[in-house]
Amino acid sequence: MLTLQGEQVFLRALEPEDLDLLFEVENNEEFWEVSATSVPFSRYVLKQYLENSHRDIYDVKQLRLVICDNTSEAVGLIDIFDFDPRNRRAALGILIINRKNRKKGYGTQALELVCKYCFTHLGLHQVYVNVGCDNTSSRLLFEKAGFLLTARKKDWNLVEGEYKDEITYQLIN
Repeated sequence: MLTLQGEQVFLRALEPEDLDLLFEVENNEEFWEVSATSVPFSRYVLKQYLENSHRDIYDVKQLRLVICDNTSEAVGLIDIFDFDPRNRRAALGILIINRKNRKKGYGTQALELVCKYCFTHLGLHQVYVNVGCDNTSSRLLFEKAGFLLTARKKDWNLVEGEYKDEITYQLIN
């Protein structure tokens, strides 16, 4: 059973050639709210990150994969982070970079593949995501994938001078 290959997308490890992609994504202020980032990253720092991206998830507690379409074009990124092997859980994050590639099923299939990978190869019991309450697209994506809404954190994130609630979804295997 292939866990990282679907009909529309496949997930692959980061490559040194992904430096420009990471630079574009990590420095796009439009994505900072969903990634809890508030400062830009230099090419130097991102290059070091790529040089260490081969390290084992059990060591660094995270894994970033590139979402590619059938033409091998990178359309997004999906992250496994806060990996907790003792309690057999991890957090997930997903981003389809260009608006033109959204609502085409790429995110849905990438999420399905990464969950299958987490349950099959990492032996996880559950995965979870934290989503801003006003992020309707992400909420629909996770609900469609079978994630259950399990928590609401009031006034959790300060965004442009306004506190916003954050919700947690879990998928238990």
